[in-house]
Amino acid sequence: MLKVYNTLSGKKEAFAPLVPGVVRMYVCGVTVYDECHLGHARSALVFDVVRRYLEHSGFSVTFVKNFTDVDDKIIKRANELGKPWQEITATYIDAYYRDMGRLGIKPATVEPKATEHMAEIVELVRALIQKGMAYQVNGDVYFQVDRYGTYGRLSKRKLDDMQAGARVEVDERKRHPMDFALWKGAKPGEPSWPSPWGLGRPGWHIECSAMAMKHLGETFDLHGGGMDLIFPHHENEIAQSCGATGKEFARYWLHNGFVQINQEKMSKSLGNFFTIREIFEKWEHPEAVTAEVLRYFLLATHYRSPLDFSDLGLDEAKRTLDSFYGLFNRLTEPTGLPTTGDEQLPSLIEELAGSFRQAMDDDFNTSIVIAAFQRFRSEVNRLLESGLSPAACRRARETFRTLGYVVGLFQSDTWQFGVVHGGPASLAGGDASAAGLIVQGPISDVEIERLKSERGEARKRKDFARADEIKKLLAAQGWIAEDRPDGTTRWKR
Repeated sequence: MLKVYNTLSGKKEAFAPLVPGVVRMYVCGVTVYDECHLGHARSALVFDVVRRYLEHSGFSVTFVKNFTDVDDKIIKRANELGKPWQEITATYIDAYYRDMGRLGIKPATVEPKATEHMAEIVELVRALIQKGMAYQVNGDVYFQVDRYGTYGRLSKRKLDDMQAGARVEVDERKRHPMDFALWKGAKPGEPSWPSPWGLGRPGWHIECSAMAMKHLGETFDLHGGGMDLIFPHHENEIAQSCGATGKEFARYWLHNGFVQINQEKMSKSLGNFFTIREIFEKWEHPEAVTAEVLRYFLLATHYRSPLDFSDLGLDEAKRTLDSFYGLFNRLTEPTGLPTTGDEQLPSLIEELAGSFRQAMDDDFNTSIVIAAFQRFRSEVNRLLESGLSPAACRRARETFRTLGYVVGLFQSDTWQFGVVHGGPASLAGGDASAAGLIVQGPISDVEIERLKSERGEARKRKDFARADEIKKLLAAQGWIAEDRPDGTTRWKR
């Protein structure tokens, strides 16, 4: 039986959709004002796998994932670039599809845009005013949080202890500091739509409630997103949705953990902020394979745990996938040995399938799934030494492919070998082969220490291009650099 960790209850619960055999799920999508980053990649992958496993388990899934295409950040970016806001949103929606395609993320069943749901948004705001849960101040409309008695139940916060925080505007016109905007009156030069309260645009939170209820109904099964959305976004979604309908909004709430870079929070200010595009376009391997490398790396950590993204971790994922695809190549080559391994293969496949199902039923534990695949790889390698028939080889490969599809792995037919395992060029800058840094064979310990010293001096004089060249050269020799905020570097073999 599938169990999921429900943020709302704070515990694992048996998953039982409202309609047997049918799952309706909503996941908060991106605000389209910039390129997607690693945090977006992780969230997209997590709920792609959730959706795939539900379908694998026999459920009919309606998956809704939205675009926020009107927002303060979009307007700010349009003003900075001197472009129409519609051009900004169109550009980054295209970029989103490019990145999701590279990651192997299946398109959602419905991918609604906020700007296409103004009628539903206005109607929802009107209902909240009529129920006395929202109030108008000039052309703005606010949700009154103290009218919703269980506000804070998702984030486990008490209203009396709350202060205005991230994405919560401090406004003396509010009746409570935590009241949030449902509708914002029009300002000069900003996009606006007609409403009973005058021209304006929706607040961020109301968009998702309106789109979710439009496409999934007033109550649906599963709502997902990153942990950063628990408060205030998802908390406010619950308050306004339940306040309007008097019904539960979503029954299960799933949230994925944060992404860190070299054990530090991913941040533009720290210079450790990477977009999906950077990782794919500067990696040294073909895109079809790179997608699996990134997926493998992300899936090796349980979705609710924090994930540390590093050159070393990504390169290890590449090495491990090399070993899987090396096995797949051997499974296509006749060994000429007696087929003494054929009798053992069925029980090994059954063991893998059981481990896979048990792990995924336990709150989608892909880290255990990865370990099960690795054990099966080792066992099949062992059977190959004893001898497997062509039919058994095909069955083993098909097992990898069938179960791997659920998590988006082992789907490629080809794999390229012989590339230096130096980590992604996106984290070091530039293309290693183009810079002439890939050397044949090892270099001496004396030369390695000299290069380490030279790199330190290059960083001091801010010659980052040379520092990056040396970093990649030493990575090719098995030395990984961990640069610290205080300017020092720790080297790992």
